[in-house]
Amino acid sequence: MLNQVILVGRLTKNPEIIETESGKKMTYINIAVQRPFKNVDGIYETDFISCVLWNNIAENAVEYTKTGDVIGIKGRIQTERYEDEEGNMKYITEIIAEKITFLSSSKSSVE
Repeated sequence: MLNQVILVGRLTKNPEIIETESGKKMTYINIAVQRPFKNVDGIYETDFISCVLWNNIAENAVEYTKTGDVIGIKGRIQTERYEDEEGNMKYITEIIAEKITFLSSSKSSVE
């Protein structure tokens, strides 16, 4: 079976490092990915996709990217579920990044 995603889009805000209780470093980013077709009004719509970056990938993203930069993400889709305060099941779908490529930066790629 295969779970692989490749995305190219623009960062919607500057990434920031978060340190977990276990000492791992990570960051959450959202990238704006334009759809390859126009809607009925003749406008390209955009999807905003949540991605999670860990360890060196997270640190490099924080150091070398900023809002508006074009990046490539190679990773996998992960779905989590949890129960909210009212007892309703909620689902979160994220991309877990395995590689990031800096497309509008002077750096080429980091694994």
